[in-house]
Amino acid sequence: MSKFTAVTLSLLLASMLGACAPEVGSEAWCKQMKEKPSGDWSANEAKDYAKHCVFK
Repeated sequence: MSKFTAVTLSLLLASMLGACAPEVGSEAWCKQMKEKPSGDWSANEAKDYAKHCVFK
C-alpha cells in the first residue's frame, strides 16, 4: 500500500468517525453529555456543557 493510499484511508476513516458525534452545543450533544458520567468529562466538555446547556 502506498503512503498516499494509507493517508487517504486514514483521513476517510477519521471523517467517518467524526460525523457520528453530535455538534457541540446541540440538543443531542447536551443529552449525550447529561447521560455521560461527569467524572468522565474533560475540562473542555464541562466548560462547553455549562456554556451551551446550562447558561443558554
